[in-house]
Amino acid sequence: MSPEEGGVFDAFLGLVRAGLGGMAASGDQYVSWIHHADFIRAVEFLLVRDDLDGRVNISAPNPIPNRDFMRILRRSWGTRVGLPAARWMLEIGALVLRTETELILKSRCVVPGRLARAGFTFQFPDWRTAAADLVNARRQP
Repeated sequence: MSPEEGGVFDAFLGLVRAGLGGMAASGDQYVSWIHHADFIRAVEFLLVRDDLDGRVNISAPNPIPNRDFMRILRRSWGTRVGLPAARWMLEIGALVLRTETELILKSRCVVPGRLARAGFTFQFPDWRTAAADLVNARRQP
């Protein structure tokens, strides 16, 4: 997640700003995310480690359900209400955007096990702190 325009954070924030930032479908699906600063630090950490090879998940250590993810983002932005999106609404939106609803509806509970065991520490391990930082960065002129 980066405060820059055009990324996935921008898409989520756009929904929140339009009052459409409620949960998607049931809201039970997990969202794995990572703050851009931690992503960069993790890549740098891995580049200097000769003892780590193969696949390493680069994600924050605390994925959360979509309903909580969106609620926290709404609160960080200062929006009280976010209309939920039913599955049929997501299907229409995906058709218009030429994408798949699977990107929203499939639960992804990814944790950075190998990264954490190797000693990497996150500056933004929880979404509440990360969302507040991203919103503050986005509001800066």
